Amino acid sequence: MTGSAEEIYQATCSAPVNIAVIKYWGKRDTSLILPTNDSLSVTLDQDHLRSVTTARADPSFGDLSSYPDADAAAAHLTDRLWLNGEEELIKPDGRLRRCIDEMRKLRAAKESKDPSLASLSKWGLRICSENNFPTAAGLASSASGFAALIASLAALYELQPEVSSSQLSRIARQGSGSACRSLFGGYVAWQGGKEADGSDSLAVEVAPKSHWPDLHALICVVSDAKKGTPSTAGMQRTVQTSPLLQHRIKEVVPERMAKITEAIQKRDFDTFAAITMADSNNFHACCLDTSPPIFYMNDVSRSIVQLVEEINRASEAEGLGKKLAYTYDAGPNAVLYAPKENMPAILQTIRHYFPSADFDDTFNILGNGANASHRGAQEPQGLPSDLPKGFNQGVIPVHEPGSVRRLIHTQVGGSPRVLERGAGSEALLKDDGTPLRLARVKRA
Repeated sequence: MTGSAEEIYQATCSAPVNIAVIKYWGKRDTSLILPTNDSLSVTLDQDHLRSVTTARADPSFGDLSSYPDADAAAAHLTDRLWLNGEEELIKPDGRLRRCIDEMRKLRAAKESKDPSLASLSKWGLRICSENNFPTAAGLASSASGFAALIASLAALYELQPEVSSSQLSRIARQGSGSACRSLFGGYVAWQGGKEADGSDSLAVEVAPKSHWPDLHALICVVSDAKKGTPSTAGMQRTVQTSPLLQHRIKEVVPERMAKITEAIQKRDFDTFAAITMADSNNFHACCLDTSPPIFYMNDVSRSIVQLVEEINRASEAEGLGKKLAYTYDAGPNAVLYAPKENMPAILQTIRHYFPSADFDDTFNILGNGANASHRGAQEPQGLPSDLPKGFNQGVIPVHEPGSVRRLIHTQVGGSPRVLERGAGSEALLKDDGTPLRLARVKRA
């Protein structure tokens, strides 16, 4: 984006959600967000779940060029950020500040090599971000949000391809650990690293979406309320008090990382499913092993586990292998992974046992019109005819309507997208750098 002083220096990007199948839980450095173990995730499709961020640089937001003294300059540089219409405080020593400053340094290095470039690194920023899924409900909203922030600043500052996605992931990690994985599509490993400065703690692609594109996911939103124990506080308590976590770090995770990587390379769903479910259970066992114990799953969560295990048991008894896998992050919501061909029967079964969940039929899986919506009270669903013959229909009861609030059917997806450079219809900012949409003020 070189050009005249009147040019609008702005970029809008989207970034995906990722759901870990080998969990990250615990930090060896809380400031740099360096994990105690490696992790691996599946990136989900941005057509369904995403964060969108617009970043703009302008001298009217503050210009360091007029202040030769660095401290005086910093005092006159004003960056502002809005999340879902509410302004977020950019604390001097906070994660947002660290990420913005690191990206600004990369732009300054680029400008130092090419004096013809606009001095964007010296100008203040206006940043606006929105996501289309429940925040703080175990759906990795911070990961998607920080990845979108880094992607939009990288596009604004024109950092790629000179700066790789893995290099950018080091910065995203300092905002939210899991955000480093959302800078890639497909199947992604976060290498925890050993260095004290975090230089080797970054994300790498295990396999692109195109390698295994028919893996689908069904997110069962049991609750979209904020978690009782935030992830950051919970994981540090586990690090301090759980003997089981130490075994997980040293023995369990390294072996599983190797085996699930091999399963992905071979598109071996049975092995992928077995490891995914085992790691979810081990992660939540570590939470229970914490003092005092942390309960992220609830009765509905556990009923979904029972249902999945029974479907798989009956399927394997017929020599058909596993049909699906569950995983739970730090919340009660289930993510069910399955090959595309299995998803219609899985969805019908879930809707039978957990009726009246809101559902958008984006894939026209029920054959009743593309993008058909199913909201609120609905007719009870019968069980699909193609369930394994030995399936025990009484494994769990049919739950109260609304026990699962929402069903989100999606699939493996790609890396962050540059939606737009400069001004345009995708931008979230007005001409004056304020948000197009502000959150409604709740009145007493």
